[in-house]
Amino acid sequence: MSTPTASDWTTALHASHDRLVGLVTGLDEAALTSPSYDSDWSIGQVLSHLGSQAEIFNLVVAAAHADEPIPGGDAFPPIWDRWNAKSALEWRDDFVAADTTELAGIEALDPDTFRIAMFGMDLDLVGFVRMRLEEHAIHTWDVAVALDPTAQVSPDAVALLIEGIGMTAARAGKGSPAPYRVRVGTSDPSRDLVVSVGDAVTIDAAEPDDSYDGSIDLPAEAFLRLVTGRLDPDHAPAWSESGARGLTDLRTAFPGL
Repeated sequence: MSTPTASDWTTALHASHDRLVGLVTGLDEAALTSPSYDSDWSIGQVLSHLGSQAEIFNLVVAAAHADEPIPGGDAFPPIWDRWNAKSALEWRDDFVAADTTELAGIEALDPDTFRIAMFGMDLDLVGFVRMRLEEHAIHTWDVAVALDPTAQVSPDAVALLIEGIGMTAARAGKGSPAPYRVRVGTSDPSRDLVVSVGDAVTIDAAEPDDSYDGSIDLPAEAFLRLVTGRLDPDHAPAWSESGARGLTDLRTAFPGL
């Protein structure tokens, strides 16, 4: 398997943008104020979140182009406040504009020279775009599934994000005082992983002949949603498990982002 390039990541991000824009273009105020999958946000509020984050990423990209320090955290609250004050239709239209600007800025970055310190991490272009794609693809699903209960996370995003899912688990996981390990086999793409839950939650490649407290097999798309707290019983595909620990335990370990 070849290592995905920065171009692969930006292509997937662009596809996620196109999908979400296609979903929300034409939605009226009633639809935009209806619930998304995220119980805390309407569809319009998801767009507000993604739009404000796109604006923040735009500041980072502009700083990178100008070879200047990125803005500090004090620059972010005014952006959030301004987006929170918008109307539902403004959330829709301004999200499209901000996300489009963000994509153009990212696509103009040089993957050979781009490097930036952000949120305590030293990121190259792949790492930078990965951060945005994870948020974008998952929140796109939050909107998509509210409009179509059979919606799934885009396969191109799943294929990329499954490779670094341990980074997601480190942020999303909730530890347990009683440690356990669950083997997870995925399909589309096929991976053999182990989720270790203890003081922290980690995901690593499973080792041959290792022993686990349980085993689960499910699509990679569903596993990505599980790790981000989005695999409730009504939105779970066919899956199988064995052993003392299983999907119920991992739902507790991953309460959501």
